[in-house]
Amino acid sequence: MSAGIRTYLELMRYGNCLMAGFAAVIGTLIAFNILTSGTLSSNFAGPFPFLDAGLVFLVVFMVSGAGNAINDYFDIRIDSINRPERPIPSGRVQAKEALYFSYLLFALGTLLAFSVNSVCGLIALFNSLLLILYAKTLKGTPLLGNLSIGYLTGSVFLFGASIFGFGGIKVLSVLFLLAALAITAREIVKDIEDMEGDRMEGADTLPLRIGAKKAGYLAVLIGLLAVLLSPLPYVVSILGLHYLYIVFLADLGFLAAIHQLLARNNPTKSSKMFKIAMFFALIAFIAGV
Repeated sequence: MSAGIRTYLELMRYGNCLMAGFAAVIGTLIAFNILTSGTLSSNFAGPFPFLDAGLVFLVVFMVSGAGNAINDYFDIRIDSINRPERPIPSGRVQAKEALYFSYLLFALGTLLAFSVNSVCGLIALFNSLLLILYAKTLKGTPLLGNLSIGYLTGSVFLFGASIFGFGGIKVLSVLFLLAALAITAREIVKDIEDMEGDRMEGADTLPLRIGAKKAGYLAVLIGLLAVLLSPLPYVVSILGLHYLYIVFLADLGFLAAIHQLLARNNPTKSSKMFKIAMFFALIAFIAGV
């Protein structure tokens, strides 16, 4: 390959990939803690699966990177205006090279996932296909695109838990739901924030289709649902008391984001507040273990 390793890591947006991989391992840790704590009837007994957790991290790193690379492949025209410094528009990576590189990462990641177990493999395969579909079609589909990102981000926790098969997925379904709701709300807010640019590029987003006000109300509704459901992991004995304390801070962040959107009509500040709140939610998940 003509481009250097650093350029390909940039194409993958390796910082985001590291975070996603880390979140998946948190999912493994939480599921392990629940399944071995005796709070739920479970057949799992044994040491922490360090090798499988390492494989899960690698799979998520690769599949996330593949998704970012194929996204850039389909976004060449927009990125040449908005982000000319990115690897493809800057000419450091050829478009076809980026496409083949993403397919290679999707294939390697999925094969690695199947080496863990069939549940991991099926999630990796489904998410890979969804990422390709998102980059090609769903991104330009109002609400469906937002929901896809919500699912994909939340499913990182599920994927980490899938080391323990369907039992792991079952115990982490609440965390998946909370993450998916929060991310979907933020994605809608980001679309409100980007309305001017999207209008100029001829994009079809939810705020452009139904108006910023109605899209804002939907984001607020989804965000409030995430806040109302946030005590659930403690209530159903998935996470401990420390989770409850820190998720309260995350909830305050979500409410501040909602306030910025509704009262101040400031989607940019709202989007930042959502991001901070989600960081606290991640800390709450870790603390709850």
